[in-house]
Amino acid sequence: MPVRNHEAKIKSSKIFPEVVNIIHTQYMNRALSLARNGLRMTSPNPMVGCVIVKEGRIIGEGWHHQYGNPHAEIEAINDAVSRGENVRGSAVYVTLEPCSHYGKTPPCANRLVDEGVAEVIIAMRDPNPKVNGRGINILRESGVKVTELSEFEEAAKFLNRGFVFVHKYGRPFVSLKAAMSLDGRMNLANGSSKWITGIESRTESHRMRAENDAVLVGVGTVISDDPELTVRHVEGINPLRVVLDSHLRTPVLSKVIGNDGKCLIITAEDSDREKSKALTDMGATVAEVSSANGHVDIESALKYLAEKGILTLMVEGGPEILGAFLREGLADYMKLFIAPKIFGEGKSIDMGMNFADVKSAFTLRNTITRTLGTDIMTEGRLSCSPDL
Repeated sequence: MPVRNHEAKIKSSKIFPEVVNIIHTQYMNRALSLARNGLRMTSPNPMVGCVIVKEGRIIGEGWHHQYGNPHAEIEAINDAVSRGENVRGSAVYVTLEPCSHYGKTPPCANRLVDEGVAEVIIAMRDPNPKVNGRGINILRESGVKVTELSEFEEAAKFLNRGFVFVHKYGRPFVSLKAAMSLDGRMNLANGSSKWITGIESRTESHRMRAENDAVLVGVGTVISDDPELTVRHVEGINPLRVVLDSHLRTPVLSKVIGNDGKCLIITAEDSDREKSKALTDMGATVAEVSSANGHVDIESALKYLAEKGILTLMVEGGPEILGAFLREGLADYMKLFIAPKIFGEGKSIDMGMNFADVKSAFTLRNTITRTLGTDIMTEGRLSCSPDL
């Protein structure tokens, strides 16, 4: 929608709320689109987009490109300056509350005040306790109008779901990936599982890897399948490869270790020191976390990953590891790939749970279902996941 002078339109319109809503929607959608350009580049910081509007036209825009680089607001200001524009008196649309503290960069809220902007429109507050309303207070106390768009809050939170989860729950946002036959089997009776689904589904799985900071499997998958867990079918950055290995059974020549130093093996306390050194010598990082009943405590593992800057985690292990995450209530999203095959004997997701009635069973919310070649993919938020 071309907008020549949104301030004049608002003042003269008899349908003030509708006009304001159209304008806000146009510019905030653009800011959210810009924010997505920072995917996998900004962790442990959030993805943020910013659009600066003056006299009904965009005079500057930007996004947070990479952790440690200028934030979206500064990028947008610099863009406006490069265009020969003056941001004084402008309206700034930003997907996340401007920061209020010194980190890798100075606080953006103060910079916006210094630049003399008239209004800042935000999609969501920053859940980081160092900010969480402080940026808004700085702006308002300096005479800058602040508008919070509640209708964009859900989209903004889902965009930065990992950032929200780390600050709210102390763990990454966890997405499960499972491939199975029509009768719910993840492998044949002899353990074989290559390949259940077609190339289109496997390409989507690789896209999922590229969108997450880390991908996790259990040591059983490493031993049986020797996966690389890299991004190959699509363009993207390889995630951190994580292996849950309570007793350090990972073979030292496993492909998952690779030669890029991006393999983390999480093991139980008091693990085999000699095997740990052998894995480290091959380029892996070995980390010990709390154990329960002789096995790695998943919640402790997730806390460790969050402390290392991992915001989003993809779990694509076998039936046991997927079942463990569900059983512990530590899974938030799921992509389920169903192939047109019937396996008969074989393993399904090992939930180890017995629901009393259908209403108690885990469900997917806000589902999306589509075909991928001959397969069917269904994805959605898991009902066991806490709120964003």
